[in-house]
Amino acid sequence: MGERLADHTTLRLGGPADQLLTHTDLATWADISHAAVRHHGTPVVLGHGSNVLVADAGYPGLVICMATQGITVRSAPENTVDVTVQAGHPLAGLIDFAVAEGFSGLEYLTGIPGTVGAAPIQNTGAYGQQISDTLIGLTAYDWRTREIVHVLPRDCEFGYRTSLFKASPVRWTILDVTLRLRRSDRASPVIYQHLADALAMPLGTTPPLAEAAEAVLTNRRERGLTLPETGPDARQIGSAFLNPCLTQHQAQMVHAAGGPLHRTADGAIRGSAGWLLQHVGHSPGRRLAPGVYCSNLRTLTIVAREGATTSTFAATLQKLASQVHAATEIHLSPEPVMLGLMESGTSRATAL
Repeated sequence: MGERLADHTTLRLGGPADQLLTHTDLATWADISHAAVRHHGTPVVLGHGSNVLVADAGYPGLVICMATQGITVRSAPENTVDVTVQAGHPLAGLIDFAVAEGFSGLEYLTGIPGTVGAAPIQNTGAYGQQISDTLIGLTAYDWRTREIVHVLPRDCEFGYRTSLFKASPVRWTILDVTLRLRRSDRASPVIYQHLADALAMPLGTTPPLAEAAEAVLTNRRERGLTLPETGPDARQIGSAFLNPCLTQHQAQMVHAAGGPLHRTADGAIRGSAGWLLQHVGHSPGRRLAPGVYCSNLRTLTIVAREGATTSTFAATLQKLASQVHAATEIHLSPEPVMLGLMESGTSRATAL
């Protein structure tokens, strides 16, 4: 029996992997990848497990925990720097480093869990920033060709919480990421009203870098958007569903009911998944199933407590999506990677 994957995920749910390896040195990747192909086929690659739901029975294959760390900085044109970060490096650690060094471009991603290598997979973003804004290239392993390749931003197919790597999860494992950041003690302009309110500054302000990062962290904590180390909401994966893309008719319906709407950079109109859950009768702290609750601060964050199982948690997500669809005809897509719960490629994705 292999090592329990529950010990490698923030939900703390899930059975064992047949085999689990921890990858700490990029120089040994060739040996690990060759062994994986020879004995197991394409493995699952885990970061911090903050966006993954593992089956109660576990995963019948090889799981690689990506634990490589390290940051390299090179000067770049026009008062910028190129920062190359190993895939297993904590995203929070990178942002702390950037803020301390006076490198602007990541400060509004403060408080997001997971690894740097996982961030491009779902184009991690918050408060108007997303990882694709600063990414200038990454190194990935192509399991199809069994080669390490360099991928440029134009080939990453970035979108709202998606990318080439999320669309083809079996094929790619990200090994490092290079970002171009500005040398500046000022943050990017504030474009979200609740962040402007937290900073007591008008929209469009470029606050001091450290002040902006601290305000984001405080705001995220107040709104239940951080991962607590302890307490009843500690076992979670953050937002359970993506904010859905709406048709014009659906947008009109949501607006008429008082729901928020947001237009993304690609012109799509998106609704609030959290508001939709509240619209069908759910609220913070609500018990949804044995051991499964809405978090105490936020309806959209679904948490596991004593007695929870993966099967119950997954069934709860399906039930919530069905309730919203029955009431509004809007489809909610679960955000976590499902590992061992289905036979499709999404069960074998590189996970946060």
